[in-house]
Amino acid sequence: MSDQIPPPNEVPPTSPPPYTPPPAPMAGPGPGPVGGEQPLSQSDERLWGMLAQLGGIILGFLSGLIVMLVFGKRSAFVNDQAKEALNFQITLIIGWVIAFVLSFLLIGFLLFPILWILNIVFCIIAGMANNRGEAYRYPFTLRLVK
Repeated sequence: MSDQIPPPNEVPPTSPPPYTPPPAPMAGPGPGPVGGEQPLSQSDERLWGMLAQLGGIILGFLSGLIVMLVFGKRSAFVNDQAKEALNFQITLIIGWVIAFVLSFLLIGFLLFPILWILNIVFCIIAGMANNRGEAYRYPFTLRLVK
């Protein structure tokens, strides 16, 4: 018997395969770019218009501003209603400042609850109108953002 160990199989060195570029994307319909400017559906328009209005109760002018900046380019209705909500909230801020100044004359304390109630009532009315797909115009609002 021979105690010889057979030599290991020698594997010839391999070179990496040549580079092949990925296939070109196919033309035709497909999903748009991520975050693209796709128009909103009618139900989304009503939803975001309503949220811009109702958000003013809690977030003040920020709800209208955020909705206008994020969805304003995708829908004329949402852009219009977000600007309307923003203008109403800016008008209320001016009212709060006037009420604060007048509170030194003791009449401003009467204006605080009035402004608070007006904000809640008109935001709900506007939000429900937007939910029905109707544009809403606040009475006595300065149209500063156009």
